[in-house]
Amino acid sequence: MSVQFSGAVSVFHDRRLPEPASPAGYAALIHAYKLPVPIPRILSAIGSKHRIIEQGGWRIYTPRHAPDASLEGHLTFALKYEGLDLAVLKRLFLTVKEGDIAELVRQKPTGLYTRRIWFLYEWLLDRELQLPSADKVSYVEAVDTDLQFGAAGQNSTRHRVRNNLPGTPEFCPLVFRTPALKEFIAQDWKARARAVISEVPKDLLARTAAFLLLKDSKSSYVIEGERPPQDRIQRWGRAIGEAGRAPLDAQEFLRLQGIVIGDERFVKMGFRQEGGFVGEHDRDTQRPIPDHISARHEDIASLMAGLIAFDHSAEDELDPVVAAAVLAFGFVYIHPFEDGNGRIHRYLMHHVLARRGFNPPELHFPVSSAILDRITEYKGVLESYSSRLLPYVQWEATQKGNVKVLNDTADFYRFFDATPHAEFLYECVRRTIEQDLPNETNFLRNFDSFRSGVENIIDMPERTLNNLFGFLRQNQGNLSKRAKENEFAQLTPQEIEQIEQLYANSFQ
Repeated sequence: MSVQFSGAVSVFHDRRLPEPASPAGYAALIHAYKLPVPIPRILSAIGSKHRIIEQGGWRIYTPRHAPDASLEGHLTFALKYEGLDLAVLKRLFLTVKEGDIAELVRQKPTGLYTRRIWFLYEWLLDRELQLPSADKVSYVEAVDTDLQFGAAGQNSTRHRVRNNLPGTPEFCPLVFRTPALKEFIAQDWKARARAVISEVPKDLLARTAAFLLLKDSKSSYVIEGERPPQDRIQRWGRAIGEAGRAPLDAQEFLRLQGIVIGDERFVKMGFRQEGGFVGEHDRDTQRPIPDHISARHEDIASLMAGLIAFDHSAEDELDPVVAAAVLAFGFVYIHPFEDGNGRIHRYLMHHVLARRGFNPPELHFPVSSAILDRITEYKGVLESYSSRLLPYVQWEATQKGNVKVLNDTADFYRFFDATPHAEFLYECVRRTIEQDLPNETNFLRNFDSFRSGVENIIDMPERTLNNLFGFLRQNQGNLSKRAKENEFAQLTPQEIEQIEQLYANSFQ
């Protein structure tokens, strides 16, 4: 097919450039081949200045970086400077002639980039090009690990490429090695968590863990705008406490949905058999107003198989928090259930962190609590991909007020840039280790000191003591006039003064 690569532009797909520049790499390929695919989070172009500019989702390179205005030129530029965008690459490979890719390889059979292009073509399309196996040259990695996170991988002797992709063709989101993620990893939060608990007595640590589990369970429901009864919160907390003990499979997902939902009378349990979306309905017409459209129900089996395979891989090379973000946010974009997706999505964070040995044994970080405190940022992270995905999902409303997807969108849920998601989750994990864990441990120590002091003053049932503590906490360490005249009328003024001083000593 005849293609034409764009010259300098000021706007590309509604995204304004910092200065007029010529799209390069993935941007150039999307334009030239009219690829219907979510636009990458960061685009590249060639400007006129002799310094690289990074602004507004653009990276403007210098004239000396300009690639040849050809398929090979822009593909090579993309792999060299932009890393892998598997969704764009697959749509491109489906669009260009098979012979065009084969010819690139024939022209440069030992080339580092042509061998990667050749491998990625066959891996993504599950289709072999009419080419002989590569000569015995040095292996090159499929994922440039200076740019993105990869797995340990296996050698593909046919291409002389080391397949270090962290997933399968059914599910393989990727994450860039940003300065923020490099710093998080260098700080070794796994070791820091163990240092925090190293001097905590076992009984106190067990109580801390139990409280944090309950706090996380409750927060996960609150994020969904629900106020369930205490028994459901506790049941979900127990499920979180078991996270990571076994690898995932379809039956485990169904079990988790059953725990989350509780009352199944008004929810169709199991994987969806129709469309799905996140958003609102028009008040007058009941027409869907989606913020996110879920994967087609016809694609759920394949997508979930890929997600489960990703979990089973347990690659030591992939950072546990990065892996947790990929799995959890990949799941929530697929949205395989009619209800319960959000809570299971956050459960998966616990599952991966526990399964890959990141959190200390028997202790689960209250990630949902940290998310709840940063709910606006959390929604922004979810929208970082949903907003780019939505324009490329063709849909129509159904009579039931649902959506029916009209085009093939499966690859958009298999392959996406999970970098913002990994950075956000790492920040949540950092907060739980740095603040929640020591704060809760200190609180329990202080409460034990307060309780012991009260018991030395007066014999009091535990329920009454907890009630006393609640009144003091609500009133900045002082018993209110109402409490003195009613619930604790039997305390003497001297006892009240001693108890208030105990509270001050313990908590202030």
